[in-house]
Amino acid sequence: MSKTNQLLNDTFKAIRQQLGQDHQHDTRPLWQRRLSCNSQFCQALVACGYATTEQMQLAAQRYRLGMSRNGGVIFWQIDHHEQLHDGKIMFYQPDCHRDHQRHPTWVSYLLRRAAMLPPDYHPDHCLFGLHLLADKQRLKATIAVVESEKTAIILACRKPQYLWMATGGKNELSVARLQPLAGRRIILCPDTDTTGDNYRQWYDVALAAADLFGHPVSVSTLLEQQATAQQKAAKIDLADLLFPEPRKPPTAVP
Repeated sequence: MSKTNQLLNDTFKAIRQQLGQDHQHDTRPLWQRRLSCNSQFCQALVACGYATTEQMQLAAQRYRLGMSRNGGVIFWQIDHHEQLHDGKIMFYQPDCHRDHQRHPTWVSYLLRRAAMLPPDYHPDHCLFGLHLLADKQRLKATIAVVESEKTAIILACRKPQYLWMATGGKNELSVARLQPLAGRRIILCPDTDTTGDNYRQWYDVALAAADLFGHPVSVSTLLEQQATAQQKAAKIDLADLLFPEPRKPPTAVP
């Protein structure tokens, strides 16, 4: 375990010890304490028809989705050695789109702000879903890497034959982040755009990774070939292409 990851895990252990006498014997990892499929994100995915309640519950368990105190989803980054790297807190609207009035927040940032981590602490991030590598029943499954955690969850519900992981952003893909996947079948699925820059950027990483791993790393051309000019201008992802018309969530009764 790296020094930064050890510090983060030690900090979470200290937090558990501060939670009070009722919880002093609860030695579960923090992600287990926050595990929930009741976040705004999970509710929106079900309401919009991206997943059934059963699929969402399974996905929440498999991807260890958490919920913040104010309803945000926590996308924990846990590696294949069960080491917690960080957690991204995000907020979604009932239509399953991001709530851009509320910016994503890293758990490590909140801990630094609360003086529970050193101000110069920098977590070593990893792929979202990387812990799924430890699933020995899925050793032959192709690993598909997308940009957003939301897309990984949707496609895990709808295309479960793959192991879906996410970088958390187009610029978060690197050979180092892919290193734990060496030896597995990998397909990268970047979002599209009008210039093709996203595809080329991920294709370059795929070539470098393939050279290091000694086996091919594929890049999906589905979006580049099938997305319309309007869709490319909107920078859609694979979930947008495959499931373009989710149902509208029910209107809340005042």
